[in-house]
Formats: sequence, C-alpha cells, structure tokens
Amino acid sequence: MFRLVTVAALLVFGTACQTDLEAVRAQSTKEEKDKEKDKHAPDFNLKDINGKPVKLSDFKGKVVLLNFWATWCGPCKLEIPWFMEFEKEFKDKGLVVIGLAMDDEGWEVVKPYIEEKKINYRIAVADEATANAYGGVESLPTTFIIDREGRKASVHVGLVSKSDYRNDIVQLLER
Repeated sequence: MFRLVTVAALLVFGTACQTDLEAVRAQSTKEEKDKEKDKHAPDFNLKDINGKPVKLSDFKGKVVLLNFWATWCGPCKLEIPWFMEFEKEFKDKGLVVIGLAMDDEGWEVVKPYIEEKKINYRIAVADEATANAYGGVESLPTTFIIDREGRKASVHVGLVSKSDYRNDIVQLLER
C-alpha cells in the first residue's frame, strides 16, 4: 500500500520541484553532487523562527540531516513528517534535523507553515549563498546527511524513500 501511495505521489508531484531546464541541469550535476560527498559541509549562520542563530558548527559531534526545502514543494511536503519522526526517534542518539527553507517570501510563508504542521526540528530560512556553498541546490528537496566529523556522508536530490534516509542515519549513528 505504501509503495502505491509513493508511486502516486511521484506521479502527482514528480521526484523534485524543478522546471524542465532545471531537470537537465540537475542531471548534469549529479556527478558533481557525488563528488561533494566526503567533503566537509560548509558552515552557515542563519536565524530560526525565534531569531536564534542556527550554525552547523554548533552540531559538531552529531549526525545532521540537512534538508533544503520549500513550502510549495510537493515532495518536500512528503518528507517533512519522516524528518519529524527521525528527530523524535533519534535525537537522543545524536541526530539533529535542520530544515533550510528556500522560499523567496521567507518567514512570511515559512512561519505559518511550521506552525500549521507543528514541525519539531530546527528550521531556518536560507538564501542562494547558502545553497551555493553546498554546491548549488538545483532541485528541491535536496538533503545532505552529515557525519559526526562534519563531512557530507550522502546527498539525496529529489524524493527518495524513507528507508534510504533511515539507513543512512542508522549507519552513521552506529559509528
């Protein structure tokens, strides 16, 4: 049943929020994304919903699921409940989930969305500079799983399965 729902969602939403031109660029940058793995994740200094700083460097020693997303992105909406579940399940084992919203309207649309969905993990509004520091985020969602040493352990562009995320997280938490 879950597989059927996932397939239906993919047909409705696609695997990533992008235009046709972006799809071509995203495909051509897949190799570049693979090269990004095992590099240190760039630090950033953004603000959360309460105006408090969110810096990647504050989470050294933790496994970080860093998700670039937007309120208008269908696949992103499918992943958010998974990430909320991971935050709850793995927080005490060393996982931190951070969402970086890429909405042009910023907090004007992101804040009500967070409140409506009752998102339980840190969200910050990111900008193009932050996305570019991560090799350019061409499609949403784009998610980086960062190991305890601050290295990019995996990169997922577009919608992937919940089990793929869970496997990445569990492997890194067990190290």
